[in-house]
Amino acid sequence: MPSVFLSPSLQEWNPYINGGNEEYFMNLVADAIEPYLTASGITFARNTPTQKLSEAIAQSNAGNYDLHLAIHSNAAGAANSGNVRGTEVYYYPTSAKGKRAAEIIAENYRDIYPLPDRVRTVASSSLAELKRTKAPAVLIETAYHDNLADAEWIQENIGAIGRNLAQSIAQFLNVPFVDL
Repeated sequence: MPSVFLSPSLQEWNPYINGGNEEYFMNLVADAIEPYLTASGITFARNTPTQKLSEAIAQSNAGNYDLHLAIHSNAAGAANSGNVRGTEVYYYPTSAKGKRAAEIIAENYRDIYPLPDRVRTVASSSLAELKRTKAPAVLIETAYHDNLADAEWIQENIGAIGRNLAQSIAQFLNVPFVDL
């Protein structure tokens, strides 16, 4: 049976410009993904907010998952804070399956993100969840939480983001997507 490990952000210290934090909202996205996975016959596990990143990676590696999906939101940093919008979908440079999953996720995400030309895939060998997981891994930065328009878009589209990511997971796993 196809399976995925969901890894919503553990960054409770990473605030949204308009209230709340990255860990809270990315866990809501993971919550929104789950019913679609169940309906589509995809098994899953996920980290918990009390874990450290190393523990979440160890939990993922202890299973036999077909995909590890890290779910985050982004911040531009002090120099550009509030001025950047967009979505990055990261994969490990030598992972053909990770790249394929990232491309599927980015292509489908363009259907819901308000600036589809700013959704891109990025190879990275520095992100722990890409380089230390045994399953093919993707890390999505859903949008910029230090940009008011992006932060509001995330908060107002939790369900749509969850549905879209679940649809991409099903597509990557070659499983018929069951809409709810």
